[in-house]
Parts: sequence; structure tokens; C-alpha cells
Amino acid sequence: MCHTIITEEKHGQVVYNASSPDELALVNFAKFVGAEFVGIDEENHMEISIKGKRLRYQLLHVLEFNSTRKRMSVIVKNPDGQIVLYTKGADTVLFERMSKNE
Repeated sequence: MCHTIITEEKHGQVVYNASSPDELALVNFAKFVGAEFVGIDEENHMEISIKGKRLRYQLLHVLEFNSTRKRMSVIVKNPDGQIVLYTKGADTVLFERMSKNE
């Protein structure tokens, strides 16, 4: 499974490397507002710190971005055991897939 965000520690700070500028901007902004991506282990468990509270999500599958889909999605198991799909992509593609009352 491909991991597109890599964490390293430099001078006591967590620094991110990402496969795209968009992904790097997203994780840096999330960290700025208090949701920090800590890392991922060999068993695909991602650790996230939200305002100091550590949560673990299991990464189940990555649907990589491509020019046809114009979006990227991940399927994870959240700390409550629920399976959740998270998607990022072009507004026009995402809006046309939403129901009218969302």
C-alpha cells in the first residue's frame, strides 16, 4: 500500500514530506489548527493528535488520484470501529456526487 505522507523529526519538530503540494498543504494546515498527523506504522495504523488527544485509525485502502476520477479517497476504520470513506478532489466532481440535501 502506498503512503503519500512521510513524517520526520528535525530539530524537535515534526516535518512532513508529501507526494503532492496539495497533500503537504492539507497536513500542514491541519497541524496549524490542532489536528496533527503523527505517523503510520507497518500495520497501516495511522496516529493523529487532535488538540493533544491521540487517536488511531487503520488505513484499509487508498484510491489514488487520477485524471479520470479527479479525486483521491481513503477507506479507514476509525477509533469507534466504523468504516469511513474520506475523499478530496475537485469541487465540481465532488458536488455532482452529493445528494441535494447534503
